[in-house]
Amino acid sequence: MAVMVLVLSGPSGPAMSQDLAAFEQNVTEFTLDNGLTFIVVENHDAPVLSVLTYADVGSADEVKGITGIAHLFEHMAFKGTTTIGAMDLEAEYAAMEKVDEIFDDLRNERHKGHLADPERLASLEQAFEDAKTAARELGRSNAMDEAIDRAGGTGLNASTSRDATRYYYNLPSNKLELFFALESNRFLEPVLREFFIERDVVKEERRMSESSPVGRLVEEMLSAAYKAHPYGEPIVGHMSDIDSMTRAEAMDFFRRYYGAGNLTIIISGDADPAHVKELAHEYFDRLPAGPPVEPVETTEPPQIAERRVTMEDRSQPVILMGYHKVDINHEDDVVFNVLSDILGSGRTSRLYTKLVKDQKIAVNASSFTDFPGSKYPNMIVFFAFPSKDYTAADTEQAIEEEIERIRNEEVTEEELSRAKVRARVNLIRGLESNMGLATQLAYFHVLTGDWRNLFHSIDAINEVTAEDIKRVANQYLVSKNRTVASIVTMDDGGTE
Repeated sequence: MAVMVLVLSGPSGPAMSQDLAAFEQNVTEFTLDNGLTFIVVENHDAPVLSVLTYADVGSADEVKGITGIAHLFEHMAFKGTTTIGAMDLEAEYAAMEKVDEIFDDLRNERHKGHLADPERLASLEQAFEDAKTAARELGRSNAMDEAIDRAGGTGLNASTSRDATRYYYNLPSNKLELFFALESNRFLEPVLREFFIERDVVKEERRMSESSPVGRLVEEMLSAAYKAHPYGEPIVGHMSDIDSMTRAEAMDFFRRYYGAGNLTIIISGDADPAHVKELAHEYFDRLPAGPPVEPVETTEPPQIAERRVTMEDRSQPVILMGYHKVDINHEDDVVFNVLSDILGSGRTSRLYTKLVKDQKIAVNASSFTDFPGSKYPNMIVFFAFPSKDYTAADTEQAIEEEIERIRNEEVTEEELSRAKVRARVNLIRGLESNMGLATQLAYFHVLTGDWRNLFHSIDAINEVTAEDIKRVANQYLVSKNRTVASIVTMDDGGTE
C-alpha cells in the first residue's frame, strides 16, 4: 500500500487535503438502488484482493431474551445457502423443521423446572440428538469454505462487536466474480444448517468466557457501568438466552438487519471499478433493501456516583477503572484518543513509567478508549496488573494520582507531539495491507458517514491542545463518572 503510506506520512494541515484528493483518485464509491454501498480501492501492485462485508448490526442491537444472536448468526452465515451446500433441499428443510419441533417440545418441558417429567425429558433429548444427526447428513455445511479455499482464498473469517458484524477474506483478483456469487447468495438465500450444533459451539465460547477471571471481571464492570444501554450486555450472550434460542429467531434477526441498505462492501486491491460495478448490479440488485434500521434509542443516564465491582479469585489481581465518554462523532472523542495515548500507550506513557518502571508496583499498566464500542457513548479504561506483594488497591491509588495530575496540570508540548506522531504512525500501520485499509474505510464510512473522515481524523488529532486535554479530564475523569472493577486475590483459606 505504497500510495497510502505516502499520503499519510506527509505533513499535517493543508497538505492533508491535498493528500486526500490524491488518494480519492484510487477510490470509487457507488450505491445500488437497494441501498447497498460499494467502496473500491485500487491497488494493482499484486493480483490479489481483500473483500469485506460490513453489516451495521452488532450485539447492541439485540433485545433481552435473545442476547448473543448477532454473534450466533455470524457463525450461521458460513453454513451455506439453498444452492451452496444443498444436496436434497426439500428433504433437508423437512429434517430441520423436525429438529425445530422437537426442540420446542424439549424447551417447553425444561421450562417446567422441577415439575418436568424426567422420562419425557430424556426421551426428548435423545430424539433431539437423533434428529440433528439426520438433518446434518442432508447438507454440506462447509461448502462455502471449500469453494473459497479451492479458489486460493485465504484469511476467511468474521467478527462480531457491539457495533457491527464483519465478514472478510483475501482471494486472487481473477476470482472476483466468485466473491460476488458467494456473497450475494449468502445474504439472499441462507440456510441455517446445523443451527443447534453451532449453537453448542457458541455455548462453549460462553463457558470459556466464564472460566476467565479477567473476562468475568470485564463483564461485571460493563454490567455495572451500563444500567440502561445494551453496551452492558456480553457479545456472546447470556447462557440461558443461547440455550433457548431457535432457528426461527435467528432468521427473524437476519431479515431485520441484513437488508441491502444495512450492508457496505469494501473491495481493496487489484480490481477494476467498472467491472466491480457490473458485477454488483448483476449479483446484488436482487437483494431486498430490507426494513429501515433505526439506531438504539436507549441512552445511558448520567452516572451520579462511583460504582464498584470487587471479585474474589485465586488469579492474579487486576484493576480496571472506566470513565464514561462521548461517541465517535463527538468533537471531544479525538481528545480522549490523545489523552489515552499520553497516560497509557506504550512504555513511555505516564502510567507505565510510574507504576512499572519507577515504583515497580505493577507488571503492566495501560489504557484504551472506545470501549466497549464506538457508535454510542462509551468508556476510556485504565488498567494495571499489580506486581507480586502489591494489590489492586495499590495500583488504583497510583493511577488516580496520575489522573489527578492530568486534571490539574497541562501536558507538555513534547508529550503532545509524541502522541500525535504515534497516532499517525499507528494509523499508517493499520493501512499497510489491503485488508487493513478495507477495515478502516468501512469503519469510518459506516460510523461517521464518510470514509474520508479517516483522513480528517489525522487533522483532528493535530488540532488537539493541552488545554483540550485538561478540559476533558476535568469534565469526564471524575469519581462520580467512573466504574472501578478489581480482582482481589484470595489464598486457599479464603482470605485476602
